[in-house]
Amino acid sequence: MSIDTIGDFLTVMRNGLQRAKSFVVVPHSGLKQAILETLKVEGFIRDYAVLSEGDVKKFLKIYLKYVEGESVIHEIARVSRPGCRRYAQVVTKGRHKIKPVIGGLGVSIVTTSHGVMTHKKAKGLGVGGEVICTVW
Repeated sequence: MSIDTIGDFLTVMRNGLQRAKSFVVVPHSGLKQAILETLKVEGFIRDYAVLSEGDVKKFLKIYLKYVEGESVIHEIARVSRPGCRRYAQVVTKGRHKIKPVIGGLGVSIVTTSHGVMTHKKAKGLGVGGEVICTVW
């Protein structure tokens, strides 16, 4: 059993995309839901739904997106891991800058003090944070 729940979540999505599934189901967490909301706004997934099983258990049903039979998500990779966190600042000199993904075609998903957002939005707000993953 893995401790990296976000890594497992991204792997379930990656496996679903490889098998051309229309949806996948993962255990619920607030961070996963915020990541999915960001992916939905950016157009990488069709939608997601929160499913309840009893009073305690919740799941996220992720509707994957395809265009002409090809997945919209070409690659989704974990950047910050439990054993090696990756933080980035956007504009401060001498610190890491959040770099564009594939020349600006993709996005980095960053968790900041203002919530989970893309690196583009974080740059606009002038905040940095932990880089969760990259998507293109």
